[in-house]
Amino acid sequence: MTDAQALVKTLDFQLDIQSDNESLLYDACLESRSVYNETIRLAKEGMDWDAIPDRVADDADLVKNTTQRVVAKALGAMENYYEYDDFGQPSHTKDGAYPLRANYEEGYNLSLNDDGDVAFRISAKPYKHVKGVLDGDDAHLDILKTALESDEWKIGTTEALFHNDNAELHVNVTNTKQTVRDKQDSQTVVGVDVNEDNVALTALSENSVEDTLVIDFPEIKFERHRYFTMRKRVQNAGKESIHDTLGGCEERFVRDRLHKVSRHIVEWSRQFERPCIVFEDLKEMRDSIDYGTRMNRRLHHLPFRALQYYTSYKASFEGVPTAWINPEYTSQRCPMCGHTERANRNKKRFKCSSCEHQDHSDRGASVNVAVKGIKKHQDWNVPALNNLPQVKKVRRRASGAVDAPTVASDTAKGHHPDGIRGVSD
Repeated sequence: MTDAQALVKTLDFQLDIQSDNESLLYDACLESRSVYNETIRLAKEGMDWDAIPDRVADDADLVKNTTQRVVAKALGAMENYYEYDDFGQPSHTKDGAYPLRANYEEGYNLSLNDDGDVAFRISAKPYKHVKGVLDGDDAHLDILKTALESDEWKIGTTEALFHNDNAELHVNVTNTKQTVRDKQDSQTVVGVDVNEDNVALTALSENSVEDTLVIDFPEIKFERHRYFTMRKRVQNAGKESIHDTLGGCEERFVRDRLHKVSRHIVEWSRQFERPCIVFEDLKEMRDSIDYGTRMNRRLHHLPFRALQYYTSYKASFEGVPTAWINPEYTSQRCPMCGHTERANRNKKRFKCSSCEHQDHSDRGASVNVAVKGIKKHQDWNVPALNNLPQVKKVRRRASGAVDAPTVASDTAKGHHPDGIRGVSD
């Protein structure tokens, strides 16, 4: 059995900085870039790596602890190139601002103020501090507040940086008591297929297909289109202030729904023995999308990564590991015979032109995701798939409760073309 792993999370926040100290933080990030590039230069010239931190710190206009953390990251990057690059050393220097790295209670501090906000103080330059409060996702703020008040948590290094001209703080926290089981030490693999209006789940064990579920959330697609239409109208009317308010309302609505759906995914997965939740790695998907203006807008605004991220960190807090697989052909491959063809899929109906297998198209994709997860991360065989269970479909209310199950509108059970029936959750 593989040892369990400590629960480590990176929490992302925006910085609400007091007065005009944002320019001070930006100057410190430019100095951090200089430290990084100087470290790379000295390492390439052959200087003893143990001597580089003190050499660079002598000239850097940064707190010594921060300088050491930036130097360590640069040397780590060089070490990776030595290990994996067969074509010599690239220049690997940075342009623009570079993240300011620091240890907790040495280069930065966090505390709860009287208003319940998390206040920060970053040592940007020697004897010069940047102060303010953190803003960001409620779940991340809750985790950080818990970490500040609990002995079970350890707050670690942070990076202050600028992303799209906005100041951010990324904080590493570790739960010293809770662990996440290694994904290879699993007895059930839950394949997750995230779509525009639903998420499909299928649980496979070594011996059988355990269960399958489709969670509908069409309101996200509907509301995003509604807010898009309203923003276009107010933009044409020249009311930019209302335009920004609508954007905030849309973001809160979508985030609320995603948290509820991700919680449902984790709760459903935990009913199985030693589960591992497997996602498609979709991080490069947006770069390859080009289906025309209207479809591009819809697909670029889909919350694929957000739902995967929310599910992943919620799962980790339950000790459930997550894994990632290549998404290639998961929607087009027949789980029964392996035949791959774009014409196999028509909206929510999948029909294999080779073996005549029919299924709910999204459930079929989740089966393929689970199968890939087993082959990549487990040492047991894929179970027989010739008797897939009937698809269960549920829809979440705005309150987070689950509505009565819907009637499946596509072929829903195995390869039986007339397996359409009402289901219960």
